[in-house]
Amino acid sequence: MPPRPAVLTKRTLDKDLDKITHAEDVAKHVLRRLVAPGLGLIFVGLAMLFAGVYVFDRPGAMLVVAAAALAGYMAMNIGANDVTNNVGAAVGARAMTMGQALVIAAIFEVLGATIAGGEVVRTISSNIVDAVQVPPALLGWIMMAALMAAALWINLATWMNAPVSTTHAIVGAVIGAGISAVGPEPVNWRVMLEITSSWITSPLIGGLIAAGLLYLVKTLIIYRDDKIAAAERWVPVLVAVMAGGFMAYMVLQLSPPGRFPPLTVLLIGIGIGLVSWLAARPLVLAQARDLENRNSSLRTLFRLPLIGSAALLSFAHGANDVSNAVGPLSAIVNSVGIGGDGGVGHPPLWVMLIGAFGISVGLLLFGPRLIRLVGEEITKLNPMRAYCVALSTAFTVIVASWLGLPVSTTHIAVGSVFGVGFFREWYTRHSKRRIAYIRRKAESFDIDEPEEPNIHETRRRYLVRRSHFMTIIAAWIVTVPVSAVLAAMIYWVMFALFV
Repeated sequence: MPPRPAVLTKRTLDKDLDKITHAEDVAKHVLRRLVAPGLGLIFVGLAMLFAGVYVFDRPGAMLVVAAAALAGYMAMNIGANDVTNNVGAAVGARAMTMGQALVIAAIFEVLGATIAGGEVVRTISSNIVDAVQVPPALLGWIMMAALMAAALWINLATWMNAPVSTTHAIVGAVIGAGISAVGPEPVNWRVMLEITSSWITSPLIGGLIAAGLLYLVKTLIIYRDDKIAAAERWVPVLVAVMAGGFMAYMVLQLSPPGRFPPLTVLLIGIGIGLVSWLAARPLVLAQARDLENRNSSLRTLFRLPLIGSAALLSFAHGANDVSNAVGPLSAIVNSVGIGGDGGVGHPPLWVMLIGAFGISVGLLLFGPRLIRLVGEEITKLNPMRAYCVALSTAFTVIVASWLGLPVSTTHIAVGSVFGVGFFREWYTRHSKRRIAYIRRKAESFDIDEPEEPNIHETRRRYLVRRSHFMTIIAAWIVTVPVSAVLAAMIYWVMFALFV
């Protein structure tokens, strides 16, 4: 008896279609994870093409094009790992969405890098390892090895969800590659001492400024009987201080040295601050209309200054940390005789643009994961605390950029977070103003005087975050030597293969 022919029933057809649909979903999921690396690879190719347009007819063009690719890769890693400190606080405090944070950070990173990033670039490109004492051919390979080592280490750290210092990585890599190539003599140990001291002092300064700002906010606004009226009075002042300080920095950064005396710069900052105060006051008054006299209402009023401080911090970060990507590239460009318009050590504009746009591309493609980590998991933030963290970090980084010191934005931001946390703990236990405020509230509601906060609960809420301190210290200790050793190994391989 012949076998019965297979009959394709509707149920069988549905099963086959479900399998095809499932396979398509799996393929889309896999391909979706490849979109960001693919776009990053496209950017690296565009960076090479961009550099080739400027150097195609010059000697050493191939070395510069390869260095531009590494600089673009390094810049994307900076955007993925380091820029999270700029907007993480604002996102964690729910003052802006993830999309808004990415757009604001990307725009102001580019502006900060292109407008005010030159001074720190010169420190990375020519002051750590004395370019005069190193043959130009060797200097190019030293910087190539440093770029590759720092970028690989930061990429690994980002994959491990560890916000590390990109500044530590590139400085350690330059030293490691330089020592492996020509020994320790060309290393400028005085500059290294200045940089290292700034790594130690800048987080402390950031924490102190953040604690001081939070003290003012609590004293002048939060623990007042009429919070809304106090916020209407003082929030425009905070906006004015932020705008005036930023404008004074811009005048110092963009004008020739000695062009404006300090008193003139101070008066310019005060003038811009007054204009900002006049502009912010009606906006704050409009926002404060019909708000209840509660702490939760203050979040609405602090949204404007928090967004402004996040934008300012992104500008400051672009000015300082773009050097980590394009400083070595600038040194390579100068080593082959293709300097900037300002002479040796002054990076050409196209070099700055590769770093600026690379940071923004890395942020947009790979930044959201670490933004959530920094903004939501290190400490509990509301808009008031986040504003203090962001403004403190921004001013500390701005001063460092003005002085030409490549500081760690990561450590300053985390130092500011810890400054806020430690101050909150002290203020909760010792502030007479807070205790008096609680007693007045208890009397107004005709209830017994509340007991002091439970010590164990205070430790659980605040001190547990000190565990992050050991992680930060470990990253601080490990990043420099790991980058240095990796850069030395890469230099030896490059020297054996190409020199």
